[in-house]
Amino acid sequence: MTSSTESAETVAKGFQELYGRAPDGVWAAPGRVNLIGEHTDYNDGFVMPLALPHTVLAAAASRTDGILRLHSADVPGGTYELRLDELEPGPDGGWAAYPAGVLWALRAAGLPVGGADLHFASAVPTGAGLSSSAALEVATAFALDGLFSLGLSRARMARLCQHAENDFVGMPCGIMDQMASASCTSGHALYLDTRDLTERQVPFDLTVHGLCLLVVDTRVKHTLADGAYASRRRSCEAGAAALGVPALRDVAHAELDAALRRIDDEEVRSCVRHVVTEDHRVTEVIRLLDAGQVRAVGPVLTQGHISLRDDFRVSCPELDLVVDTANAAGALGARMTGGGFGGSAIVLVDQDRTEDVTRAVRDAFARADFTAPRVFTAVPSEGAHRVV
Repeated sequence: MTSSTESAETVAKGFQELYGRAPDGVWAAPGRVNLIGEHTDYNDGFVMPLALPHTVLAAAASRTDGILRLHSADVPGGTYELRLDELEPGPDGGWAAYPAGVLWALRAAGLPVGGADLHFASAVPTGAGLSSSAALEVATAFALDGLFSLGLSRARMARLCQHAENDFVGMPCGIMDQMASASCTSGHALYLDTRDLTERQVPFDLTVHGLCLLVVDTRVKHTLADGAYASRRRSCEAGAAALGVPALRDVAHAELDAALRRIDDEEVRSCVRHVVTEDHRVTEVIRLLDAGQVRAVGPVLTQGHISLRDDFRVSCPELDLVVDTANAAGALGARMTGGGFGGSAIVLVDQDRTEDVTRAVRDAFARADFTAPRVFTAVPSEGAHRVV
C-alpha cells in the first residue's frame, strides 16, 4: 500500500481533474476486522473490532446549489449527479447509495448540510467482510462534518451512518462497523457495548507476545442485503420477544439452557444460542487480554466459528476450510469474521508459524479448486481522520 499522504495527493489530483477545482480537504476512514462478537451488535450486545490500515479516501468540496456529485476511482460508470431535495431511499442504488444515504441522514437529522462534490478511492477489499461500505459511509460523514463545520461526535456520526445504511440502502446492519471505522485507535481493539456505545480502547499489540493475526480473504463475495442477514435478525428479534426481554443481550449466559427450553422454533433457538454464547465469548476475550493470557484467546475464536457455522449458519465451505486448515497447521485459533456467507477469516498464530499456516491454507484452497485466497496481517490502525 502507498502511504496515506501519497494516496491523498493522488485522490486530490483526481478530484481536481474531475471537477476542475481543488478539494477543500481529504478525509480517510478505515475498514475493520472483528476479533470477536459477531451478529451481536443488533442484539444490543458486545463487540471487539479493530481498524485496518486499508482506508476509503474522500476528497471533497462544498457546493451552494443543492447538487451532490459522487465519483469513485474504483467503480466504472462515471459521475452520479443528484439533487438534495430529491434524495429518497430505494433499492438498486449501487455504490452511490451509501454516500448519498449519509447526506440524506444528515439532512433528515436537521443538520445544515448543503451540496458537495466528492471523489473516492478505496483500498478496502469489497465483499470481503471488512466493512468497505461502512468505511465509505464514515469517510463521507467525516468529510461533510468538516465541510459544513457540523461538530458531530464520532458516535453520532456512526449512528447517522447506520441510519443511512438501514433506512436508505435497506441493509438492517448493527452499529459495530460504523463505530469501528469512526472510533478505533492505533494499536488497540475497540471493546464496545452497542446498547449505549460505551467504549474502551484495549491495547492489542500482538508482536510483544510473538503473535500475529492473519486475515484470510477467501475472495468469496458476500451479499448480505439478499435476505439472509435480515432473516437472522428477525429470528433474533423473535427470540427476544419469546423470552420477554428487550434484546438478547439481556439473556444471562448462566440462564441460557432454561431460556432455550422456552423457545419452540429450532431456527430461533439456534440464533439465540449463538448470540448469548457469543456475548459471553467477548467478555472472556476481554478477561484473557486483561490478564495477559493472549495465547488463550485462540480457542475462543475457534469456538466462535463453530457457533457461527452450526448455530447461526452463516459460514461457507471456504471459510470452514481456512479455519480447519489453519488450526491443523498449528494456529492457536481461527474464525470467520464479518457478516458471513463468504468474506474473510482471521487466524491467531505464532509469528514463526505464519508462513507455514499461510502455505497450508493456500495449498488447501488449490486442492479444493477454490480461488486463491488473499492473506495479510491485521495491524490495529487509526480510525477516521482528516489526512494532512
